[in-house]
Amino acid sequence: MTGDEETRPPSPSRPDGGPKPVGLRALPRPVAVVVGGGGVLGAAQVGLGYALEQREFVPDLIVGTSVGALNGAIAAAHPGKAAPWLDHVWTHVRRREVFPLDVLSARASLFADRGLRRLIARAELPSRIEQLEVPFIAVAMDLATGAQALLDHGDLESALLASAAIPGVLPPVHREGRTLVDGGVVAFVPVRAALQAGAASVVVLSTGPQSWPPSSPIPPLRARAVVARAGLLLLHQQIERDLHEVSRQIPTVVLPTGVETWPAPWDFGQSRRLITTACLTAGRFIDELCVNGCGLYQVDDPPATSAGQGKARTAVGEAD
Repeated sequence: MTGDEETRPPSPSRPDGGPKPVGLRALPRPVAVVVGGGGVLGAAQVGLGYALEQREFVPDLIVGTSVGALNGAIAAAHPGKAAPWLDHVWTHVRRREVFPLDVLSARASLFADRGLRRLIARAELPSRIEQLEVPFIAVAMDLATGAQALLDHGDLESALLASAAIPGVLPPVHREGRTLVDGGVVAFVPVRAALQAGAASVVVLSTGPQSWPPSSPIPPLRARAVVARAGLLLLHQQIERDLHEVSRQIPTVVLPTGVETWPAPWDFGQSRRLITTACLTAGRFIDELCVNGCGLYQVDDPPATSAGQGKARTAVGEAD
């Protein structure tokens, strides 16, 4: 696929008489791809990446949190051709490879980070962030202050480990005098970091049920379920706040995955389904996208009611 014009009816003309840009070509530059957290749900990001690569879209900046930082760094190292490699990784990796138990690390975390180190080593990444083909920022959280840590230079491996260091699950990372943990605590979808870095528009690769309001109005009564629901609500509110704040200033496109049922946090066995569904759904969305100024562009309804085929809309007022 080479562009949106072949799949859409004729679009309105610009004042100069030329066709008005549609799809991702209408986004003002520089445009950032923002890759959110989500653990095993990050497999859906590979499908979204396929949809972008099939349309020959290469961003000017990639900003990632947690698993999104790892996926994003690989995309930044191999622009336009990262999805097939990520597809192979996600469809072959197993939980014990990513989260190996380690008695020696029990004081700081349940699992060691040697599995992630092996994955990073196999990705053929440069040693430093500045050496990536596309400018890249990994987002972590400073455990001392709670502030966002925007890692845009220096050692790449430690930046990725820090961004993915789920508190209590993977060990914190000591980097440049700071103790860092998973950036998803403060920026699950790091659109504010992209705006701060100078992006004029953003394309968001978010995943998981965190992106939609939880459907059940009655909180479950079991302890684990209560904790899980509270965490889901907190993440959803953080995502909504950040998306609406940024979309008031720049066009903010959220690619849909179309996934109706999500696997358990440790289940890597459903990656193929997530990748395929996200690729097809995001592709249709991109081909129907029409950007007209600042605003939040996403599907009308959650996948549970729209089956991932809602029309693109603007949830925040357009620019004057």
